[in-house]
Amino acid sequence: MTVITLTTAERDLEDAFDRYEAARPGLGDEFLTELRRAVDRILTHPNAWQRMDATYRRCRLHRFPYGVMYRVDEDAQLIVVTTVLHMHRKHEDWYR
Repeated sequence: MTVITLTTAERDLEDAFDRYEAARPGLGDEFLTELRRAVDRILTHPNAWQRMDATYRRCRLHRFPYGVMYRVDEDAQLIVVTTVLHMHRKHEDWYR
């Protein structure tokens, strides 16, 4: 399978990186490393993570309070990352 990341998720990721990097230099890189680990888990077991509705799933990061929202397109062999969402926000926010 191949992973593609939508522009909305890239913006979410940049915002989170900037916030963590401002809090402590190097923390943004640690966040990115944890995000890569989550994407690796998704690639290994794409249907193992919490189902949010009939289409989307969420894989939570271990160290940071974020979740990777994605959908699996079995026919195209794609995992589409749509949002990287802070878990303290309302779950409905990711639909926007």
